[in-house]
Amino acid sequence: MIRELGEVIAVDGHSVTIQTQLKSGCSGCQQQNHCGAGLLAKAFPDRRGVFDVWLENPPTVGAQVELLMPEKAMMQFSVLMYLLPIFALFAGAMIGSWLVPAHELVTIGLAAVAFAMSFYGLRRYLRARDARVRTLLQVHLISPQ
Repeated sequence: MIRELGEVIAVDGHSVTIQTQLKSGCSGCQQQNHCGAGLLAKAFPDRRGVFDVWLENPPTVGAQVELLMPEKAMMQFSVLMYLLPIFALFAGAMIGSWLVPAHELVTIGLAAVAFAMSFYGLRRYLRARDARVRTLLQVHLISPQ
């Protein structure tokens, strides 16, 4: 299980808004001053994730909660989010070079359009899958407020 700590920032009936501190893996790396990811982590140190969850017994505002999600589900969503846009980019470039081999600009344009459309499609698909994610996510109360 992947574990994350969060804080309840709002309660509206059974809908609970939880805020988490987004972490970067760069805190212990020796190359963090020279790496692009480390520099970005320093540039945006106060990144937070905010999302809503429906709970049968909602805690009070300020309560600390533990969020648990199976690794398999997280891995599936990660592969989908990273690989699909790359495949769309390459497919768009291949189709563009096949349709109009003499014009590289058309190839680049179709690759960019396919890349952008993959993000649009992923956004729609993942919003429809929110219900499944919410069933996989387990929320445990750590400290009541």
